[in-house]
Amino acid sequence: MPTYTINFRNVELPVIFKTDVCVVGGGSAGTAAAISAARKGAKVVLVERGISLGGLATQGCVFPCMPTFIDGSDTPYITDLNKRMAKQGAPISLGIDTDTYYGGGRGQYVPEYLTMTYEEMCAEAGVEILYNASLVGTVQEKGKIVDCVIQTPAGLGKIRAKVFIDGTGDALLSRFANVPTEKGSEKTGRNQPMSLRFEMGGIDVERVYRFFSQDLKDDYGKDFFQIIEKAIKENRPPFFEFAKWKKNKDFFEAGVAKGEVTEDDILYIQVFAIPGKPTVMSMNCPELPPLTYSSTDAISASRAVSFGRRMMRHLATFFIKNIPGFEKAYISREASMIGVRESWRIRGKYYMDAEDYLKARHFADAVCRTAYPIDIHDVKLDLFKKLEKGQYYEIPYRALVTDKVSNLIVVGRCASGSFAAQASFRIQPTCMSMGEAAGIAAVWGLSHNIEVNAVQWDKIPASERSYVSEG
Repeated sequence: MPTYTINFRNVELPVIFKTDVCVVGGGSAGTAAAISAARKGAKVVLVERGISLGGLATQGCVFPCMPTFIDGSDTPYITDLNKRMAKQGAPISLGIDTDTYYGGGRGQYVPEYLTMTYEEMCAEAGVEILYNASLVGTVQEKGKIVDCVIQTPAGLGKIRAKVFIDGTGDALLSRFANVPTEKGSEKTGRNQPMSLRFEMGGIDVERVYRFFSQDLKDDYGKDFFQIIEKAIKENRPPFFEFAKWKKNKDFFEAGVAKGEVTEDDILYIQVFAIPGKPTVMSMNCPELPPLTYSSTDAISASRAVSFGRRMMRHLATFFIKNIPGFEKAYISREASMIGVRESWRIRGKYYMDAEDYLKARHFADAVCRTAYPIDIHDVKLDLFKKLEKGQYYEIPYRALVTDKVSNLIVVGRCASGSFAAQASFRIQPTCMSMGEAAGIAAVWGLSHNIEVNAVQWDKIPASERSYVSEG
């Protein structure tokens, strides 16, 4: 799926919008692209299948967004977003443990506030948001997408645009346009495992912290420990996380022995306090067994939701029964979108690979920088590769475009790259910066009569670009 068997060229459908730029997918990358293009003066329509912007950050309960681990990675869009989110009263990033945690801090974006902030930014820029709209096809002529076909509650319709931006995460628009794609690991064929995240409320977060730091002897590092203790002294809820690792694995495995959880349930455990929600913690688990469930198989991905929900219940019950501070806890929110780390990726003009990361390559046409590790959740593969302090690599604009479709830009986790490369560039801030650059490039191309796949990012004046490589 999709099978590309429906030809919409000769099907009479209403044209819902005629616009300069159509962005499909209102996640971290797509929303950034839409806002950036509109701020540059383009008429923009943003198509979103749900009823909130933010994608996995909001609908998927993915909190916090992972850090880039390098200074200078915050592009203007991210800086603006951080200032707006700071007004909600929660710290945006924490500069902690400076020996290992250097720059590009975690974004403490409370999901509900993030959705509202995105809508505010869209309204100010003049972006037309079309909610409850799912992409079902394209109409193409002479190597261009002319229309994208969408399903709405009112029926099928078309959006006609000069430039299209694929922010679907699954390269769906690209696949409908017959852009070459690939999926999964080159070694195993498997996708990264999915998660079904949730939140629990009614938690005494300080007691949870004391249990893991004192009873289970978890080591949070000197700098991080001081920040946590300072928050507690100031009567503020501390930000910290607990996870299953070698020092506390016996605690979780005891739950398996007692029949309270399964090996699958505790395969990956990671839980974060949420500064903007004092009694709530965000669960980066359960993680679905990758040998059983695939993000690129529709039936498998659907079954994964039900299985994940059962795992969620097991974990919540186990936490309530065994972790001090969870006695009065309850499931307060369940993700409305399954957490996909990786699915389809395009083959673009430039193909990112692990060597780009490991050799910390820079590009003249770079649209962003990151040092986030090659983070693969698979016990059969290398899990984690990390650059030296101060090193980073860049993502070139050419990884966002393809020779196959001249008016298409692809942003986010489905940009052009290998399985390993994508395991690094898939994080939210990097996706935002890709989207920001795409919006700028789209308008630059339109205003200079250049196809977007022929735009030379490094030829755009530095003052007009969101990111300029230092070489």
